[in-house]
Amino acid sequence: MTPIPRSTLVLGLAGLLPFFWGVLTMLLPSLADATVRLAGPRFIGPYVQLSYGIVILSFMSGVLWGFATRAKGTDAALGYALSVIPALWCFFMVGGGPTSASIYLFAGFLGLLGLDWHFAQRDLAPVWWMRLRLILSAAVLTMLAITMVLS
Repeated sequence: MTPIPRSTLVLGLAGLLPFFWGVLTMLLPSLADATVRLAGPRFIGPYVQLSYGIVILSFMSGVLWGFATRAKGTDAALGYALSVIPALWCFFMVGGGPTSASIYLFAGFLGLLGLDWHFAQRDLAPVWWMRLRLILSAAVLTMLAITMVLS
């Protein structure tokens, strides 16, 4: 079993911070107040999660596009078509209030896991890819589920 490269794992885990921060500021009003004073209201609660979640799903479209470049013929065409789904999902689906946006982001990250699996099954992603994506997706989905309940 090939291990997840250390820098990739560390950076991936660091990328979870806005999701955790959003939940923390919903649970700790004093932290939310301090954050609003220091950085503004878009860096608390569901707002930080939702804006960052949109960025990450769009970023993952680019990652999947990169995987598609390793395919040939119709597999490449399918890979390119599938790779734009997360970004388009955000554009068309994520909006409205924090609860509905959290639900759509949750669905988007769950769908992304299926796309990750598709590329991994075709040996277009690194051998450790699904282990990394399962770790990160579990954390993101958990934080978004908490946000759905608290919003």
